[in-house]
Amino acid sequence: MTDLHYETLLEVAAKLRARALSPVELTEAMLARIERLEPALRAYALPTPELALAQARKAEAEIAAGRYRGPLHGVPVAVKDIIHTAGIATAAGMPIHAGHVPAADATVVVRLAEAGAVLLGKLQLTEGAFAEHHPSVTPPRNPWNADYWSGASSSGSGVAPAAGLAFASLGSDTGGSIRFPAAANGITGLKPSWGRVSRHGVFALGASLDHIGPMARSAADAGAVLGAIAGLDPLDPTSLAAPVPDYLAGLGEGVRGLRIGIDAAYGEEGVDPEVVAAMREARRVLQGLGAEIREVTMPDPAVVMTAWPLYCGVETAIAHEATYPARAAEYGARPGSVSGLIEAGRAAGAIELMKAHHARLAFTGALAALFTRIDLLLIPTQPVTAFTVARKDELWAAPEELAALLRFATPFDMSGSPTITLPGGFDRQGLPLSFQLVGRHLDEVLLVRAGHAYQQATDWHRRHPQL
Repeated sequence: MTDLHYETLLEVAAKLRARALSPVELTEAMLARIERLEPALRAYALPTPELALAQARKAEAEIAAGRYRGPLHGVPVAVKDIIHTAGIATAAGMPIHAGHVPAADATVVVRLAEAGAVLLGKLQLTEGAFAEHHPSVTPPRNPWNADYWSGASSSGSGVAPAAGLAFASLGSDTGGSIRFPAAANGITGLKPSWGRVSRHGVFALGASLDHIGPMARSAADAGAVLGAIAGLDPLDPTSLAAPVPDYLAGLGEGVRGLRIGIDAAYGEEGVDPEVVAAMREARRVLQGLGAEIREVTMPDPAVVMTAWPLYCGVETAIAHEATYPARAAEYGARPGSVSGLIEAGRAAGAIELMKAHHARLAFTGALAALFTRIDLLLIPTQPVTAFTVARKDELWAAPEELAALLRFATPFDMSGSPTITLPGGFDRQGLPLSFQLVGRHLDEVLLVRAGHAYQQATDWHRRHPQL
């Protein structure tokens, strides 16, 4: 079992299918690793060992009987603790909800179970899935260096796959919360198109901005998880009816002939030189694999970036109506706490909100027009290299600097565009660097395929922290 925890989901899946590996033994090993490392890493809000072992035993019996369900069958995974689990507390990073025990599973949990996955537990996150952890919560620690930011809000969902505490996780992204933890922890994060994955049974931050998606150690792994959870859900009227493709079917097709757009002004101006260097190296690799690089001009994201806090604030205020302001004293009050976002939303005016809506529509349309000329857009995940927890606290208190951090994230939540975040090297401090590929609406197949091609030509996703 040595280093098995760092194998990819698909590598482990092949061993499980061939019965060269037991789901029960694998789950026991993962639970033991969680028990050993959790006191330091704090990725989990709540491990679920009894459920995990019961699901592992069921998977083992089914595989032995020839009833193999697919690449998630018998594989230990975990989900962000905004995702409802029947009979298991779902607190959303908030002490106010510590006693909340849902009666039913979220649709994504149902679908993971149908795929035969083993649920190791619920992963820690920021308060209400916004920017800052509640003062009573110990934030998950970056496994590469505990002094550095582990990302927000899906902090635990980033730490767990990076540290070998799960083979994949589910996170959510409203303003970068799959992408920032993926970047900080050196893993792959796939933010699907808005509506591609059901939000039924998921605690909302901003309903029209929330995306649920996989976080894993490779693009192919993320594609395997997305294949299990995507698709129309009658319980979520905003879920999309488009057929769910096989995200792994075209992995061998590579990127030859794909048109990849780069806007140097958008992607490099005001960006840390080490991030720029990683981006240029990613461009070189993709071009060497046969992709056609095209210089493009991004639709101006400035207005939509300004609109995002207003939009998110109003929707967050709606999501918290039952407890805010009635129980406001139980919320965190530091910069970056969800209470500040709610207050801004409650103060918003109708005309101001509609202007934000119009900006969102205009940007989304302009971006769709850009994608008639390219297949993918190559951009940074964030404009800076890894930063310390202390620096994070400073950012939350500096609106202009925070806006700069979000410049490659929030526009693509406003547009609902799918993106994949990929490890792209290490900075001078030995911490992960990353970049994003953005795709057309519902073209996650191409993101997975391009991410896989890049990862076949590089080994950044194969580097792991020593724990």
